Amino acid sequence: MAELPREIRGVMVPITEGRVLLPNATVAEVISYTRPESIPNAPAWLLGRLPWRGWRLPLFSFPMLTGQLADESRTNARVAVLKALGGSASMPFLALLAQGFPRLTTITQELLIPTSDEHPHAPGVRAEVLVRDDRAIIPDLDAIEGMVARALAV
Repeated sequence: MAELPREIRGVMVPITEGRVLLPNATVAEVISYTRPESIPNAPAWLLGRLPWRGWRLPLFSFPMLTGQLADESRTNARVAVLKALGGSASMPFLALLAQGFPRLTTITQELLIPTSDEHPHAPGVRAEVLVRDDRAIIPDLDAIEGMVARALAV
């Protein structure tokens, strides 16, 4: 795993059966879940598009994208609006289905422990870690953004 600065701010986003750990700077806002507009011929993990500040954000389920679940509950769900990293003018933000409120956390090199799992990671997963006593997944945001863009282009 790459060397971290002395300390960074992270966001632990609850998902079904786990947590996703993101840099604080990638989370633009957390909003209430509303039923998204469907996307024809989209994979099941691409749940639709949500209106947000004049944009129509592609909403995805991380556990469905990685093959952990076939479907995910939307009851009491939230949405984490993420800043896209690819610089695409047509898709500057993505929306991640969250199961509750994300929480801020301070991450240091000592607190971030890679799991000893030697299995290959699913597409969209960069690493699995322990943060204090919480198991979390560090997503591969570049890969996810590419997967979403390819799904929208079909």
